[in-house]
Amino acid sequence: MEWLETNGLGGWSGSSLSGCNTRRYHGLLMAAIHPPAERMLLVSKLDETIIINGNHYELGTNDYGDVISPAGFQWLNSFKKDLFPEWLFQAEGIRLRKTITMVNGENTTLIRYEVLNAKSPFILQFLPLIAARGYHELQHSNNNIFWKIDFKNGLFHNQPFNGAHDIYISVPGSSFQEVNKWYYKFNYLQEKYRGLDYEEDLFNHGVFKVELKDGDALDIIISTENPMGKNPETLFEREKNRKLSMLNGVHGDMLRTLTLAADQFIVNREIPAVTEEVSPVSLKTVIAGYHWFTDWGRDTMISLPGLCLQTGRYEDAKKIIAVFAKSVSMGMLPNRFMDNNDPPEYNNADGTLWYFNAVYAYLQSTNDRDFILKEILPVLKDILEWHFKGTRFNIHADSDGLLYAGEAGQQLTWMDARIGNWVVTPRMGKPVEIEALWYNALKIFEAILRLNGESDSADDILEKAEQAKKSFSEKYWYTEGNYLYDNIDESGKPDASLRPNQVFALSLPFHLIEGEKAKAVMNTLKSKLYTPVGLRSLSPDDANYKGKYGGNAYLRDAAYHQGTVWSWLLGPYLEAGMKTAGDQFKTEAMSIIKQFIYHLSEGCIGTVSEIFDGDAPHLPVGCVAQAWGVAEILRVIKTYSFLNADR
Repeated sequence: MEWLETNGLGGWSGSSLSGCNTRRYHGLLMAAIHPPAERMLLVSKLDETIIINGNHYELGTNDYGDVISPAGFQWLNSFKKDLFPEWLFQAEGIRLRKTITMVNGENTTLIRYEVLNAKSPFILQFLPLIAARGYHELQHSNNNIFWKIDFKNGLFHNQPFNGAHDIYISVPGSSFQEVNKWYYKFNYLQEKYRGLDYEEDLFNHGVFKVELKDGDALDIIISTENPMGKNPETLFEREKNRKLSMLNGVHGDMLRTLTLAADQFIVNREIPAVTEEVSPVSLKTVIAGYHWFTDWGRDTMISLPGLCLQTGRYEDAKKIIAVFAKSVSMGMLPNRFMDNNDPPEYNNADGTLWYFNAVYAYLQSTNDRDFILKEILPVLKDILEWHFKGTRFNIHADSDGLLYAGEAGQQLTWMDARIGNWVVTPRMGKPVEIEALWYNALKIFEAILRLNGESDSADDILEKAEQAKKSFSEKYWYTEGNYLYDNIDESGKPDASLRPNQVFALSLPFHLIEGEKAKAVMNTLKSKLYTPVGLRSLSPDDANYKGKYGGNAYLRDAAYHQGTVWSWLLGPYLEAGMKTAGDQFKTEAMSIIKQFIYHLSEGCIGTVSEIFDGDAPHLPVGCVAQAWGVAEILRVIKTYSFLNADR
């Protein structure tokens, strides 16, 4: 199991509960140098040792492959996470509580140690292990490290090498003994399991020592900024109050947990200045998942209603909508932003359509007509103009009113796994969820046009929407299976693979099917795709079904959308059930939520994993914390007042 604290910039602090780093992404200070990108793991660990009566009790835990040393987990008495992760260590009559958080808006980690019981004074020693590398990389011993450090009044400062970010570690009242050495071959078990390089060397400049006694508290700051003059207790209290303020009026453990989890994904993004005369614009975006994703257009728009609107963060929602509006190109939202100010990628057909849904949800929640009509409506008009005349990747409205998308070798839907030149689920043509999103976008655009007094244009869009709906009704029903085709390919051939994408034809605000067909789809989804943690991406009856997700990159990508369970799909599934059966479905929905609760204490404590094995017991895999997984479950709970789901 793992823990995660984030800083609102795209950076984080996180590891396993035992303190043993099992991923290259684990560490105490993962800084986002240019938020939310260019992340660097600066400080990997700060291993503690209690020294008393000549005995050493090492609290850290490290995996060197053939040996676990030290094995500090044996002194770990308990772990819990409410506002912050907390550990309780106990050795030779000493009870020591450790709490970690990050400072929102800073690349700063705070660690508090509280001596709950000690019969006599003792020494607490800290061994800082430095990585100073990009978050996807691994460090190996070299001769480029700057060993020179500054240490004065408990403050350590070092720049590891030319071009690296400065590292500050403040340990009040401490002494520092310089050592200067490498520690070799840390093993990262999860990287090994994923078929990747898994050994790393970390360097150390020395050790801190501080004397503590019963009742003492020690606050440590690890930061890219000089903490001189900053009060760590004040920073801790500020972060505590920030989190408590988010929970005002939030009732029930599950909603409190999801609300805190939602906060982890909303981060700053700066739009660079176009000219020297224009200042950069600081807006917001959504990290798709921790640890390896940045902000993706599709994930952001799906997540926005749950993360922002259902938590009252309307200004953040507005900034997110604005930041993507400024990045539209040829009528398309970026699929994802890149590191190092590289141009965004635009290889998706659905993210732009999800933008309409997010805009509509924002308008319904805030009634902010001025922003939508003046700033966003022109962007929506541009988007649809491009879709009608054709844009990248052969995305265009076809003669039947449906939206065509696809080019050979491209993956344009959310089922986007690719291995070299092999697109695992190409779905070229007219995927079912693209048509559901297209119809939904047209109806939303029609409604906004009418709000703006453009009735003639609205009538024209309504006609196009009705044509799309009519064509969908004629082409997508699979009579033999009693569900919807997943895709109609470029030659007009339907694909009867049983996948969850058809749920969006029922769940979106303006949906394409209802009545008996909608009930039949729900029954099929329930019997073949539903699991307690989400929907399978392919029916187990399919010859291409993969029930386990794991192994090297090839095996993982081959299974990613071929049976693997996706947590975020619980949201549209519950939404579709409520729209199809109303209150008759509510008891079942409550049961579904209750069955999901266990997962919040299973993978990364207090958040929702990206994916799970298709086969029972549906072990969590993939990203340990996924934005749309948190967002969609939070959204449906709040939308349908499932407030007592965990009582």
